[in-house]
Amino acid sequence: MPQRQVLDALFYMAKESCTWWALPAEFGPWHMVYMRLNRWAKSGVLARVLNELQRDQLVALELDAFSLDSTIVKLHADGAGALRKGGARRSCVREAD
Repeated sequence: MPQRQVLDALFYMAKESCTWWALPAEFGPWHMVYMRLNRWAKSGVLARVLNELQRDQLVALELDAFSLDSTIVKLHADGAGALRKGGARRSCVREAD
């Protein structure tokens, strides 16, 4: 996958505010784009590339905060307040009951 294609996908996502899996097929598999950008961000390559593009006035970016992905944590049903199938269980210690 060409480096330019990855950057184009990044700019598309910023412009359209879409999710990773909503990337059009022309940018390639979304997971491959995500993995490459994630590696670039962790190693500092992405920041250097964006700085160079701005320095050469090829793109005009004003970033206050930049997020490549959000994390979704699924909670177990018990943690969400769902009723248990067996009802309340008694403690093994009599004093606790």
